[in-house]
Order: sequence, then structure tokens, then C-alpha cells
Amino acid sequence: MMRGAIVLMTLAGLLGACGDTTGPSSVDAPGFDRRAAGVDQRIVGERLMSSGEYELALEAFQRAAIDDGLTAELLSAMGVANLQLGRLDQAIELFEQATIKEPKWPGLLNNLGVAVMQKGDYQRAALIFKKAVALDNGENDSIRKNLVLALEKSEKNIYTALEIETQQVEMEIQDPKRDTQFP
Repeated sequence: MMRGAIVLMTLAGLLGACGDTTGPSSVDAPGFDRRAAGVDQRIVGERLMSSGEYELALEAFQRAAIDDGLTAELLSAMGVANLQLGRLDQAIELFEQATIKEPKWPGLLNNLGVAVMQKGDYQRAALIFKKAVALDNGENDSIRKNLVLALEKSEKNIYTALEIETQQVEMEIQDPKRDTQFP
């Protein structure tokens, strides 16, 4: 009998604990409000870029493009993310698409120039930086510095190519039998 009373009290305690759980003391997660405004994925992408999470930032920018379309700003942001990930070809392609939409944006041209320079095309990069400097009236220090660097590397490449060609010619002069055929 005593045992039955203990079981009955235990069941009563358990049933009391199973009462209404929808009140404010509930530990359940709140519901999802489908009418609420979503998070701006551009902001999410920018924050992820600042954190060095370039792959996640790229995904956030792609989600933003679903809502906003492929704007020059989003194309540029995706280009920067790809540039940081070392995907130079993709970055250049995205920057070029953005320049079609915004051909007079110096910062965008600077980004394109940086990607082109990293690919080793210093002459093309110098032309891009020249255009960016002109559009910016030479006010942006980093664009001017990038132009100077591209010109220096471009000249160095020209001199290196000339040195190689000169060395080849000198080798032929020193060894005239090399290309000479005797009967």
C-alpha cells in the first residue's frame, strides 16, 4: 500500500511537470517569423570578408545577387573574394563584367589591375591603373602606387627579355660554328 502511494505521488509529480510549456518559462526556441525582413547578405559578406572567411563571403554575395541582381558592386565584391582565394581568372572575369556596368569606377579598375598584375600581365595592368588614376584625378594613393609598381615591373620585364635576347645573340657571335654548315 505504501508502495502504491509512492508510485501515485511520483506519477502526479511527473504529470505536473508535463503541464503547459508554451508560456514564457518555456525552453523551446521561438518560432520563425516568415514576415520579418531577412538579413542583408551584402553586409554578411562584407563582415565575412573582414574576418578572412572569403569562401563564405562569396556565398553570401551570391545569395545577395539572387535578391538584388548582379550589380557592379556585387560583381566587384565577388571578384575580391575570388582574388583573396587565389582564383585570378574568376576574379578578372567578375571585375571585367562589373566594368561593363560601371566603366568609370576607379576602385573597381584598381581591383581589376591588381588581379591582372598578379597574373603577370604588367603592361595591361599599367594601362588599367592609368585609366583608374585619370578617373580618380590622381587622388587615391593606392591606385597611384599600383600604377608605379606595374610600370616598374613592366619595364623590368622588358629589360629582362632584352637581356635574354642579347645573351642569345652574344652566344651566337662567340660560337659562329654553331649555326654554320660546312660542305
